[in-house]
Order: sequence, then C-alpha cells, then structure tokens
Amino acid sequence: MAPHLKLPPYAFSVQRWSSVASSPTFLAACSQVPSRHPCFLMVDQHLSHSVIFDTSEGNWKNLHHLSHFNQTNHPNSIPVASHGGLLCFRDHVGGFSVCNPITGARRSLPCILLTGPLLAVSMTSLNKTISSSSFRIVLVTGEFSNLSFTTFNSATNRWEEEVTLARKEGYSHEEDRVFFLSKSGEVVAADMQRSPSKEFSSVLSADEKVIFFLSHSGTVVACDMAKRLFLEYPRLLPVGSEYSIDVIVSKGEMMVVVLAEFLETASLRIWRFSGGSWRQVAAMPPAISHEFYGKKADINCVGSGDVILVCLSSIEISRSVIYNVASSEWVELPKCVVEGEIKEFVSALSFEPRVEVSV
Repeated sequence: MAPHLKLPPYAFSVQRWSSVASSPTFLAACSQVPSRHPCFLMVDQHLSHSVIFDTSEGNWKNLHHLSHFNQTNHPNSIPVASHGGLLCFRDHVGGFSVCNPITGARRSLPCILLTGPLLAVSMTSLNKTISSSSFRIVLVTGEFSNLSFTTFNSATNRWEEEVTLARKEGYSHEEDRVFFLSKSGEVVAADMQRSPSKEFSSVLSADEKVIFFLSHSGTVVACDMAKRLFLEYPRLLPVGSEYSIDVIVSKGEMMVVVLAEFLETASLRIWRFSGGSWRQVAAMPPAISHEFYGKKADINCVGSGDVILVCLSSIEISRSVIYNVASSEWVELPKCVVEGEIKEFVSALSFEPRVEVSV
C-alpha cells in the first residue's frame, strides 16, 4: 500500500528521517503516490530560504539543513527554479546546484560559460514523471532579438550545445528604453526592477516545451524549445502605467498576475491570453486589495495545480496570499514567526515533498 500523502513531522529533520528514507521498500512505495499537496519554499527580503509553507497542513516548517548547507557550501545562493521534488539554486558566481529540500541531498552542476546575459532559468524532467530523479536545467540567454538556450542533462551530467531561437512574428516587440512621468512627478524608466529572488524566474507549459518569462519591459516572452522559436505577447497595460506583474502557470495554462492602481484604489487581477487578447479570469475582492493602494508593493507569484501563491512586499507592507482557482477563494497566510520575529517574504517556489527523489 502506498504511504499517506502527508509526510510525518520528523520528515523535515534529516537526521531522524535518514534511516527511514533510505529504505528501498519505503522509497518504492513513495514513488507510487501520483501527487502530493505542494509546499512553498519562501524567500525573505534577505534572500534567506529556510522556511516552507505546507499546504496539506496549512502551517510553516523550518528546513534548517537547507539554509546551513547553502551558507557552508554555496554562499549567497538563491533558489531560481523547481520541478517535482527538486529545487535549483544559483550562487553568487553563477554556479548551479540541485537539491531535494526534504532529504538535503544535493548535486553541484558542472560550470558553464554563458555567451550572453542570463534571462531565465527553468527546470524540467527527463521522463515527465513527477517522482523522477532525472532532470533538465534550461538557461535562456541573449538580447532581443538574439535569444538562445542551453540545457543541462542530469543523465549525461553535461551541458548540451547552445541552441539559437528565431523570432516568430507575434504581437509586440521589445522596444528601446522608454521613460515616463510617474505620479510623483519623477521621470523613470519603463524597465522592470525585479526582486533578486525572481530575476531569472520562468514557468513551463503543460507539455514542458515552452518557457515563459518576463522581458525587462514587462512583456511576456514565450520560447518554444521544440520549434526553436520565441515571441512576445502584447503588453497588458500601457508603458506609462505603474504596476507590478508576474507570470505563472496554473493547471498547465500560462497566466499573469497584475497589481495596479486606478482611481485611488489598488486591484489585483489574474489574466489569461485567449483569442489574441488578454482576458481577466479572477480578481481579488476590492475590500482586500485596497489595502495595497499607495504602498508601492511588488508582487511575486507561483502557481501549483489549483493554488496560486502571491507575495506582496514593500517597505510598508508584507503579505502572502493564496488564491484557490477551483473555489475562487482568497486566503491570507498566517504570520510566520521565527525566534520571536515576524518573517517578511518576497517570493516563493513550489515543490512536492518527495523523499524518494535523489539527485
């Protein structure tokens, strides 16, 4: 019989868990579980990442071994991608490593010399099985309109040759730098200023063939790795608008989450691209979103199945909210208190707690 979907509390302590986790019988049973409730690895304003939110229990858990390992072996590393039960980290010198956050098992990837600026990092499986230990890391690099991608294959333990992407005539183009007058009367650039924890973030289509990420000007870019093409989607809001945006995948479909201000209130809305235009599919109740008006909050989001986690953060405010796509409910996560201090999170990555996945 396969084990219950919920892992016991001691699964989050490597020392107490190791003897159980190494049992071949137990690992084989775990691999038979098709899916588990997602966990979210939370990243705070100091880029610390030792706390997860367990959606199966609705509470916080500490992963002290993960933070300790990074500080000792990979200083200043931040999580940049995830897939199934694995997380990918990038350190301060551009090196990559992959780990299982539950068991603490980690693997450093061979060094790679990039030929252009790094734009996005994505992680996929080799055999499309969520419990698989095999994976690919995909790096999208370059400048518009000269993009390419490079793939690391865990089976061969090597980076494959760089593949050039051709531009597909789509809906918009990355334009020259644009400046506009903000509400406060300041001349500012239209370039997006992304949080360091989301600088290279991207999402995957359901078939894992298309990578979506945000350009420097806030448009959604799609890179089709199978067809070796890329295109930009039309801009959702005018260049002169002040807003925060992030791209997600929910139930296999690409969407964007936008926090914007209009008529002295703030709105948080979710949009889907369909029929050549953006269409709204959900919105936070105005009574809740109005709290963010004037706070200059940045949003960073992640989707997993029916759940979308939104981290809203600024100097004045810090909130983490979950939207359930199936029930259309918005729920604010409880405060996370560590050693008497309330943690303020700026972003998150989702993963499934799978002890059977090795690296």
